[in-house]
Amino acid sequence: MKYIIILGDGMSDRPIKKLENKTPLMVANIHNIDNLCAKGRTGKFQTVPDDMPPGSEVANLAVLGYDVHKVYQGRGVLEGASLGIELEPTDLAMRCNLLCIEEGKIKNHSAGHISSEESHILIKALNEKLKSEKFRFYPGFSFRHILVLKNGINDIECIPPHNVPGTPFKEVMIKPTSEKGKETAALLNDLILRSQDILKDHPVNLKRTDEGKDPANSVWFWSSGYKPRMKTFKELYGMTGAVISAVDIIKGLGVYAGLDVIKIEGATGLTDTNYEGKAEAAVKALHDHDFVYLHVEATDEAGHAGDVELKIKALEYLDRRVVKYIMERTSEMKEKVSIAVLPDHATPCDVRTHTHDPVPFIIYNPDIIPDQVRQYNEKTTEKGYFGILERDQFIKTLLELRR
Repeated sequence: MKYIIILGDGMSDRPIKKLENKTPLMVANIHNIDNLCAKGRTGKFQTVPDDMPPGSEVANLAVLGYDVHKVYQGRGVLEGASLGIELEPTDLAMRCNLLCIEEGKIKNHSAGHISSEESHILIKALNEKLKSEKFRFYPGFSFRHILVLKNGINDIECIPPHNVPGTPFKEVMIKPTSEKGKETAALLNDLILRSQDILKDHPVNLKRTDEGKDPANSVWFWSSGYKPRMKTFKELYGMTGAVISAVDIIKGLGVYAGLDVIKIEGATGLTDTNYEGKAEAAVKALHDHDFVYLHVEATDEAGHAGDVELKIKALEYLDRRVVKYIMERTSEMKEKVSIAVLPDHATPCDVRTHTHDPVPFIIYNPDIIPDQVRQYNEKTTEKGYFGILERDQFIKTLLELRR
């Protein structure tokens, strides 16, 4: 048996008034996913424990069966791994967003989804102007970058910027959680303020403003941690695997999990991503891997934007351009293939951030009798065969290690 997870990041939601108290999954035309649902078994999965932040870094670790309380070290180290950043044990790595601040408030977490070309110029300017042996900025993708602080102390509280749009930025700057963390917090807050002086009149931002785009006029640090100690997927489950994603955090998770990271031309992490390229690569990877983790980000970005119509569109693209192809091609393979579909967490359009809500999932295994659920959404799967799973129960159920 081969195994594939198709993960629609943040695609789960809550009832929306303008949709007559239905969710995007309930109203979207997802005929292929519903067809898979009718052939499989369903349930809900509590991907994020109540005492952990409901971020993709936690949720995707949980989907792969890792004990998040033991291995979670923040988003920064995972994204750093995808960029090839080698960390020393005392290096503190963290996400560094380029974002837009307007009238002292966080307007958005992405500077209007600034291009990688523009953002790399800005990151280079920050390294040149703020040069120090204690820290370094590393360019990533679009608004997502990394800061590595040597001998940093992780006794700090950092607020994800996508959680606080419209908030005065000075109210949500970094706070120490102990005496040991005061120096690190002060240094990071100083870098935020100094970055604003450097970026506000940078030619890249002046040009963006002239074009009616949001300037990337500040950095923002969050999700800090040290190099994680975690077993590979093969060590845990005895299987080879591959990961396909446009998002650095997922690719970095793949690096630490020992999965082959497959890059796809035109993969953007947005609704314009190369769906077909990802689907084709996933099927191809199944021929020489036991397991494939296919991650699609677009639904999450639509949730953060609070854009209901875009989220429905992204769901329908996932259904028509990814799930349909994979169902058709895997049915033709000589070796049987088990397919799972789920989000990592919910990103409700009404709140525009991640929540702890348990997520709906499908597991299709050609050797197992389906349950009675015929449509895939947050409500129907409550009556699914598997009930509510947590911790490593989902991955062990998929891999037939748990009956």
